[in-house]
Order: sequence, then C-alpha cells, then structure tokens
Amino acid sequence: MLLSASHITKYYGAQLVLSDVSFMLNARDRIGLVGENGVGKSTLLRIVTGEVEADSGQVQRSSRATIGYLPQTLMSFGEHTVDSFIVALHGELATLSARMRELETAMAHAVGETLAASLAEYGDLTEQFERVGGYDLDHRIDTVLRGLDLAHLPRARRIDTLSGGEKERVGLAALLLSAPDLLLLDEPTNHLDFEAMAWLEGYVREHTGALLVVSHDREFLNNTVTTILELEERTRQLKSYAGNYDSYRAAREKERARWQQDYEGQQDEIKELRRKIRKEGGIVTWHGGGKAGNDGFAKGFFKGTSQAAISRAIQNAEARLSRIEANPVPRPPDEIRIAPQFDPQALEGKTPIRVKNVRKTFGQRVVLDDVSFELGAHDRVVITGANGSGKSTLLRIIAGTGEVEADAGEVTLARAAKIGYLDQEQTSLPSDQVAFDWWRAGLVGDEDTLRAEFFRFFLLTDEDARKRIGELSIGQRRKLQLLKLIAERANVLLLDEPTNHISFDVLEKFEHALGVFEGAILAVSHDRWFIEHFGGRAWEMRAGRLSVSTPAAGGG
Repeated sequence: MLLSASHITKYYGAQLVLSDVSFMLNARDRIGLVGENGVGKSTLLRIVTGEVEADSGQVQRSSRATIGYLPQTLMSFGEHTVDSFIVALHGELATLSARMRELETAMAHAVGETLAASLAEYGDLTEQFERVGGYDLDHRIDTVLRGLDLAHLPRARRIDTLSGGEKERVGLAALLLSAPDLLLLDEPTNHLDFEAMAWLEGYVREHTGALLVVSHDREFLNNTVTTILELEERTRQLKSYAGNYDSYRAAREKERARWQQDYEGQQDEIKELRRKIRKEGGIVTWHGGGKAGNDGFAKGFFKGTSQAAISRAIQNAEARLSRIEANPVPRPPDEIRIAPQFDPQALEGKTPIRVKNVRKTFGQRVVLDDVSFELGAHDRVVITGANGSGKSTLLRIIAGTGEVEADAGEVTLARAAKIGYLDQEQTSLPSDQVAFDWWRAGLVGDEDTLRAEFFRFFLLTDEDARKRIGELSIGQRRKLQLLKLIAERANVLLLDEPTNHISFDVLEKFEHALGVFEGAILAVSHDRWFIEHFGGRAWEMRAGRLSVSTPAAGGG
C-alpha cells in the first residue's frame, strides 16, 4: 500500500467540502478523480500530500514511497532556472550532484591524504549517481521538454521570466522527471496543445509508479486510468467505478436508466395505493351509515367481507404510502434541450454571421489578423488553437458584449439571428446579484412558470437559486450560464470552451442537446472528446489567422 485515506471530512467555514471520504492507492494503480469544479477534488489532493489538514479522518503514507504533486497553479519558482528547478526536484540526485560539485572544487586544491579521501568519496558518489540515472538526465530532460513543447526554452532561462503556461509545463516536466512512486496530477492537460497531450499520455502510461489524476479531459482519462473515483456534488462523498472514462460513462447511463425505472415504478405504486384508499375508504364510509353508490353492488361486495378487514387494508395502504412519501425516489431531471425561439425557417437562406477583415491588437501584440468568414444557418464550426491565439477574443467581438471591439473590419448579424453566448471567463455574471433574479431578467412568464423552468433540469437547487452569484462555485456559475442559454432560446450559439467547469453527467446531456440543435453553432474548444464528437467543421486559429479547414472528426 502506498497511501490510504480513511473517513476524511473537511469544512471551510460552514461549507462542507468532503464528507467521510475513504480510498486506497497501491503500486501501479491508475485512478482518475472527477467531479464538478469546486466540489473539493483539489482539496482532497492537498490533504493527501499533507499540505492541508483534514477536520477528521486520517491519511497513512508509506514511509518508503515518494510522492510527487503537481497542483493546478504553481505558486513560486524562486530564482530557479529551468535546469536548476528540474534538478532540484530529483531529491537524491540533486544531493549527489551538489556534493560531487563540492568535491570537484575541493580536489582542485587538495593534496595527500585529503585528496585520496576526496577521490574515494567521489568514486562512490559517481557510482550512486549513475545508478539513479544521473548521467542520462540531460537526455531525459531534453526528451520531456521537447514532448511538452518547451524545447525552444534555454535551460539557463529564469523561470520567473516565462509565461504562465510555460511555467506550468516546466513544473510538469520537473515532476515527471523526478519519477515518484505516486504521481498526483491536478488538471495536467491545461496549457498543453494536442501533440503535447498525446505525448503526456504515453509518458504517464510508461510511469512505473501509481497515478492519481484530477482531470476534465475525457480522452486523457480514457488513455491513462483504470479506475474512476467520482466526488459527488450533493453528498461530497466518493463513488468508485472500474475502468476508464468510457466504462464510467456506460455505468452512469445504466444508473440513470435504473433511476428512471425506479421512479416510474414508484409513481405507479403511489397511484395504485391512492386509488385503493379512495375506493375502499368510500365503501367503508357507506357501510358505516350513509348511502354511497348502488345498494345492490355494495351488498354484493360486502358479502363475506368484514369491515375490520377492509379497515386493515386501508391502514396498510396508508402506511405504505406514508413511508414512500417520507423518502420518495426523486424525479430524474429532464433531458437538456436548447430550442430556438424562432421558426427554423426564419434564418433559411440567410447568413446569421458575417465576419470581414477583423483585426485586433493589444499593445504591440496582434491577436486577430484580417479574419474573415461566414457562418450559415445550420453550420457547426469548432475553432481550435493554442491558448492566447485569439479564439476567445473573436467570440467576444462577435457576441457584441462591449468588452472587446475590433480595431478594424466588421461583424454583421442577420436581423433574424438571436445570439446565445456562453462566456468562458464568466465576466458577464454580476457577482452581487441573486442567481435566480439574474436568470429571469428579460424572460416572459409568471413566477411559478419560470421557477418550474429553472429547476426542471435539476442543475441548481433552491438554495443555489437564492444565493448571490459570487457565492456560487465556478461549476455552479457555469450551470447558471447554461440555464440562461437554454431559456433565451437562441438560434445561433457562440460557445467559448463549453465543456469547462461542468461535471460529466451534465456535460453529456448538454452535448446531446447541442447534437440535436437545429441552429448555427460557433464553438471554441481544446477538448479533444468534444471536437471529435461535435460534427461539422474544424477551423484553426494560429498567430491571429483563421484557417478554414475540413469537417471535424466524427462530423456530418
């Protein structure tokens, strides 16, 4: 056993983050930890490493095992260069290397017995250094930096001069090269392009130790893990599923089918119990005195039947109904649907979006360079490209939010086009406004109708609806955005990283809704699973230029 967590419970203030969480990690285990953003996955990793203390429960770690941890955000690299930071994370190797450098300096001036002792120690150290892979470290560093698209960086470069994405990748490179017995990764595919993601998958598969990874990348989970642990939003407990993401998905679909079956079966039983109570209760009332129904029927019914037996039957039915109503099977949520507000013919033969010669710069940096395209009434397009390549900026300009405006060129929207915009950064959400009040603004309907619409997908609870938006987790805010997008009934969707910050169960439903949506979709994504199953065309943004290309994989 490398690590065991038993009955971990953690609060932040009055907010329950983890509730009685237990799991075990053995050598060679490959585990993916999933759940909605803000549900407590990163907190659990920090408790495992000892960085954060649990309120109750315990974590046991093997005294002989090394643990390597990559948080989502690396706080500080000090004054390290790329090279010195990587070497520093090698523990024994770094110690051996430092001592060898000291001896080399000392031996340059040593004589006699002092020199002999230094040479003997140096010989022992070089053997140890070779045994732990010190002499091929340069080659391994080059291989990992190249795989993570960092080969262009001089290894003498100070890390604090790098971009945020480069810093994250250097941290990942250093951790991989240290080859710990247990590798803890928190969203490792952030800041990686497709080639680097594929390289990382191969490297992790070859890792000889155990792996516990937090990831929203379904393709990465499919290719690297053999068990999925889901941290559930409502209970804050772990649920285990054998297999990779595909297996987890199939198991969740079966659970959903059983839930629907149990709910429908219970509803049928409730109807039958109520019918029985009404029918037999009415007969008992007649038998005790008043007239009810046909005398001949009643006399025939009661022939050979005692009032006490009927009363017992009613009592049993009422008791059973009471038990069900005290703990009913909850109604499964409706399937997510995005229904255009207008007649589908309203945009037929029209071009909802025209972008012509759009240019945008931030200071000296050209973000969009002469971008032009047209989006048809039923077009489905996903734009890919490196972080910072201008994808989100383009969507903000088209959406016309006022946050960003083009320096040159024009965007023309058809009069019948009603835009639904899903903002990746969530800047459109006012933090001080009550969630339900923000959602209902501009929607037509009475209070009861709107509340029914708000809750019918079970994305947020009544408690969530009454909170200020700033009090919601990032995942809850994303669900609020989805609810608004659905309620607005747009016929043209602009989706900026639509799979971010959504738990997999909601994400699958949302993707299905997009699949049957009849209007135009322009999406920005780095999610390989989403891109492969999206359909339509895939365009690439590179150095501010938009390259219009062929249909996306799996598309139509």
